[in-house]
Amino acid sequence: MRGPGSLVWLSLSALSCGFPASAQSQQPPVVQAPGPETPVGRQHPGPQLPGSISGTVVDGSGAVVVGARVTLTRADQSPPQEVLSGEYGQFSFSNAVPGTFQIRITAAGFATQTSSGILHSGETYLVPASTLTPAAIDTEIQVGASQTEKAEEQIRVQEKQRVLGVVPNFYVSYIPNPVPLSSKQKFELAWKTMIDPVTFGLTGISAGVQQAQNVFPAYGQGAQGFSKRFGAAYVDAATSTFIGNAILPSLLKQDPRYFYKGTGSVPSRILYAIANSVICKGNNQRWQPNYSAIVGGLAAGGISNLYYPAQDRGAALVFENTAIGTGTTAVFNLFQEFVVKKLTPRVPKNDLSQP
Repeated sequence: MRGPGSLVWLSLSALSCGFPASAQSQQPPVVQAPGPETPVGRQHPGPQLPGSISGTVVDGSGAVVVGARVTLTRADQSPPQEVLSGEYGQFSFSNAVPGTFQIRITAAGFATQTSSGILHSGETYLVPASTLTPAAIDTEIQVGASQTEKAEEQIRVQEKQRVLGVVPNFYVSYIPNPVPLSSKQKFELAWKTMIDPVTFGLTGISAGVQQAQNVFPAYGQGAQGFSKRFGAAYVDAATSTFIGNAILPSLLKQDPRYFYKGTGSVPSRILYAIANSVICKGNNQRWQPNYSAIVGGLAAGGISNLYYPAQDRGAALVFENTAIGTGTTAVFNLFQEFVVKKLTPRVPKNDLSQP
C-alpha cells in the first residue's frame, strides 16, 4: 500500500506526460554544429564533360566550300584550334571544353564570317550552316591605290638621300624591287632635282671652271660670259633630266633610277654598274635597253645647238654631249655602287642588301 508520497509522485508523473517536452525543462536545447562532411546550403556541381562542335561551310549558292580555315576560340583565353573544311564542307572539333566559344571562318575570295555559341557539358553542338559571301569587288582598285602610295613613300625616302647630307642623290633606289614610278612621279622627281639649291650651286661651279679654262671663248669673260656659261650648263642639265628621266621614261614605260646592287663579287658589281649606263628596268620589272637615256642625250644635244656659240654647233656637239653623258653615267654608277652609299647618312632602313 502506497502512502501519500506515492500519490504525489504519481500525480507529478501523469502531469509530466501530458505536456510538451519544452515545458518539461527550462534548459535550452543543445544543437550540434554541422561537421565538414555535412555542409549546409552548398551543392557540389557535377563533373564538366567535354563536348564537340561541328558544322558545314557553304557558299551563297549552297555549294560546299572545301579547304576553308575554321578557327575555334574560347572565352577562357585557351589556345585557339584550327581545322580545314573537308571535301563535303564539314568541320568538327572534338573534346571541346564547355563554355562560351567563337567560330571564325576564312576562305580565299570570301569575306570572313564569325559566329558564337555556348557549349554545355557533354553536348554535341551543331553550328548552323555557315554561308560565306564573296569578298568586296573593289579589292583590285584598292591594291592599285596602295601601289601608288608605296611609290610615293619610296620617293619621299629618296628625296632625303643626300651625299654628305648635302648633295641630292634622288635617282638611286636602295630598296630591293621598288614599286615602279608613275608618269606624274617621274616629272615630280625631275622638277625637285632641278630646283634644288645644290643643283644651282654645282652648275655655278661648272660654269666657273669653264670660264677659267675659257671653254666656249665666244661667250667672253666677266659676268656676262659667266652668265652665258651658267645658263648653257643649266639648260643642258634641265633638258637632259626632263627628257631622259621624265618624258621618255613615261612614254617608253622605263624607270630612270639606278638600282643599287650591293651584293656579289667586285667584278660583277663593276660590270653591273657600267651596264646600267645603257640598260634600265622597265615598269614591268624587266631589264631592257635604256632608250630613254640614249635618245634623251641625243635630244638634249640637239637642243643645245640653239644656244651654244655658232662655231661650236653641229652634229659633233650632239654626239659629243651624248657620249660624255653616257660615260659620266657609267662613272656615276660606279661611285654609287662602291662609295656613295657610305657617304649618304639617310638610306632606307629596310634595305636588304649588304653594303
